[in-house]
Amino acid sequence: MKRILSNKKAVIFDMDGVIVDSEKFWAKSEYDVFTSLGVKGMDEFSNQTKFMTTKEVAEFWYGKHPWNNTSISDVEQMVIDKVIELITTEDCAISGIKEFIQNLRNANFKIGLATNSPSRIIPKVLQKTKMLHLFDAVASADFEVQGKPHPGVYFSIAGKLKVSPSDCVAIEDSTNGMLSAHSAGMSVIAFTNGNKNLSFEIADYTLHSFENIL
Repeated sequence: MKRILSNKKAVIFDMDGVIVDSEKFWAKSEYDVFTSLGVKGMDEFSNQTKFMTTKEVAEFWYGKHPWNNTSISDVEQMVIDKVIELITTEDCAISGIKEFIQNLRNANFKIGLATNSPSRIIPKVLQKTKMLHLFDAVASADFEVQGKPHPGVYFSIAGKLKVSPSDCVAIEDSTNGMLSAHSAGMSVIAFTNGNKNLSFEIADYTLHSFENIL
């Protein structure tokens, strides 16, 4: 761990699956919203849509099962509203993450967040987990032409932190996220949240837990 952090200036975190265990919230919210609109066969494509942005997911399902009387944008907001409701009422912080980030700050690293999630979810997550004060900057793929695996959101967060991408380490839990960070020129740590069966060959380092690391 110390080796990959040596000579780096910033550590950038993905949000869903790294800061909070929220992917189950997204799955439930999308299922509830899209099935209410008549979409069928969602399980068949769950792996395909899992790491898309909310807008991309709404467009994907509209392309397969067009619905009437509700815009794609409104459907996107319906999903987001349900996710926010779950985040604010459920315990969802990844174990050890707050202390891990605080230790990085104590070691003078800049801390950023780069996520495919919509921008209005970010403050809800950081307020719920009491970590808003720990982040120097945040970036959402909302404001990019494409979400991860496109590197845009990582270039944006590096710019906000005023550091070169090569001086950054990204912590990700998905292949798309790792591809995004690598394409931006960053080193990558794969976080498995204890699932030692997961293997990410493109990662520079693998971390199974945030507890008792630094």
